[in-house]
Parts: sequence; structure tokens; C-alpha cells
Amino acid sequence: MHRYGKRGDLIVHEEEPFNAETGPAALAEGPLTATDEFYVRGHGAVPEIDPAAWRLRVHGLVERELDLSLSTLREALREREVTATLQCAGNRRAGLIAIRDIPGEAPWGPGATGTATWTGVALADVLALAGPLPEAEHVGFDAADLSPEAKPPQPFGGSIPLDKACRPEVLLAWAMNGEPLPLVHGAPLRVVVPGYIGARSVKWLERIEVRSRPWQGYFQHVVYRLLPEDGTPGPGAGMPLGVVALNSDVLSPADGETVPAGPVEVRGYAFAGGERHVARVDVSIDGGATWSQAELLDDLGPWAWRQWRMTVDLAPGEHEILVRAWDSSAATQPEDEAALWNPKGYVNNARPRVTVTAAAAP
Repeated sequence: MHRYGKRGDLIVHEEEPFNAETGPAALAEGPLTATDEFYVRGHGAVPEIDPAAWRLRVHGLVERELDLSLSTLREALREREVTATLQCAGNRRAGLIAIRDIPGEAPWGPGATGTATWTGVALADVLALAGPLPEAEHVGFDAADLSPEAKPPQPFGGSIPLDKACRPEVLLAWAMNGEPLPLVHGAPLRVVVPGYIGARSVKWLERIEVRSRPWQGYFQHVVYRLLPEDGTPGPGAGMPLGVVALNSDVLSPADGETVPAGPVEVRGYAFAGGERHVARVDVSIDGGATWSQAELLDDLGPWAWRQWRMTVDLAPGEHEILVRAWDSSAATQPEDEAALWNPKGYVNNARPRVTVTAAAAP
């Protein structure tokens, strides 16, 4: 067991700040990702916060500033629950690194994603108490963790548009999968922004600032931005990342695995961010010449992935399993990773491929 209560089979990319992804077998265990297997993306040391002394400050373009304790939040506002998938913008970066190196960026595989049931209060209810002014257009979040990535170091943070912030699915969460939120996942309170990249679901929340323009801090203005292939990172360069792109992956069998020839169950997930949902998942075992439709499993609601499964018949020998998801806008995934390469390794949502060897019975 890891020091943060994580199981030992997480794939750890960095111990300090702690960064670790979930293995495919754990993601395949069920529609919800176990808390002790859920991925962690950190930009600074995990802060120690006394929940009794902690306060949430709400300020900026509001009629009244607020200073709220955790007990006030829990007692004064209606408790809400949402099942939502979080996915790091760097999920599947390793596939892009295989094309061309991306120095200084962790080689995240497909496990920087997970689905949990989150409990807390609606951000909209807190904003309603504060009363955003007419010129308000964005809601910024400041965290307690200090990141040395920025020069000089600064707390992590980010913002979302006010219209998203006022939707009922956006929570200030104190529980995860029915248990108190673990410290490594942002206790005592974190933001959960369904449909957006994980970086907007700010952990260790301390301040909410209602603003006229997006948060200008390092992590939104410099880091989480999609650059062109020949782009150079810098303030305001490229496009800010927000809504998650349609993505999917094969969770079982694992890439490189040897399986018995004959019927083989293939399992995976598909996830569409924003207002879109997964409409279909197709599987090919002949390089994309023909496709068959997979069975979509439990529907956890509009903000969660759909896990899927399909049984394929594999003759003895090596096979490539290729997958493509479709969303409710009739969009599908790009064919290959080469066209998606970018200097920070974000948004790899190419069609996933795994190679397996089917072995004949002795």
C-alpha cells in the first residue's frame, strides 16, 4: 500500500509531486474506479490542511463576499451527487512520445482517467449566495498546493465560464465513492467539473473568484494549452484546453498479451466530454477493413464514460485490435497518432490499438 492509501499496482510517474496512473486491469474491474486505484495528477506537494480551520473565500465580481466553513457548506446547502469521469489532458501521451520525444512531460499511458461518484454542493448554489455581477463571465479557482513549476512558484488554479459554473453538475465535493475525500484527491474540498479536462477540477480549493476574463495564472495561461506542431510554449500561446475530446481505450486484453485462440472478450471504455455522449463503439481485427459494433455497458449518466465489450474470434497468430468510438454529434476518433503530435503531448484521442498473440491449445 502506498503512503497515500493507493494500491501498489499504480503506475507511478513521479513521487514528488505525486503523479500516478491506473493500470488497465483496475480500470476494467467495473464502471466505477476504486478510490485507491484512481489516478493522481499533482503539480506540487500535497498540502496539509486543518479542515476545522479551513475556510472557502468567494470574492471578485459579486454582490457579497463569502467566507464559508466546511460545516456551513454542509448544513446550509443541499447535498448533491454526480457520477463523472475525470481525464487528464495528457492521457495517452506515451503514444505521442513514441512518435517524437516530448522532453519534460510525463509519459502518461491510458490510465490518467477514472470514474467516481462525487458528493458535495453545487457550485451554482454557492455562487447564488454571492450574487455574480452583470459583468461576470468566468469563475476562477485557487488551490492550496504551491507548485515550483511556475517561476516564481504559485498555487495551482484555473477557471471555467460562468455559464458552466452555474450548471447543476459542477460540484464542490467533499466525498468520493461514498467515503470522505482523500487528502491526495483534494480534501477537504475540491471542484469537480464534469466534461472538462481534469485540470479544471481544482483540488484543495481555497478561493473562488468571479471574474470578467479567464484565470490568468500559469497553469491555464501557459501550461494547459494545445500548441501547433511547431509552436513554442508561452503565455497565451496556442488554444486553452477545456472540454475533453472524444476518447476510448482497450482495457483487456492488454497490449502484448498472449491469449488462447478462439473466442476472446475485448473490453474497454469510451468517453465524450462536454455535452456529448458516447453513441457507439466499433471494433476491428483486420486493420480497419471491417468493423463490428461492441455492446455498451452500464449507463452511469451524462457525465461518465461507457464501458463496452465484444467477443472476437481469433485464429492462432498475432492480431491487432483496433477501436473507434462515435459520439452523439456523429464525430469519431482520428485514425492515427502521427497527425496529433504536439509539443506538450495533449489530446491524444487517436483510435487505440493493441496487439495480442492468440496461442493454439497444446
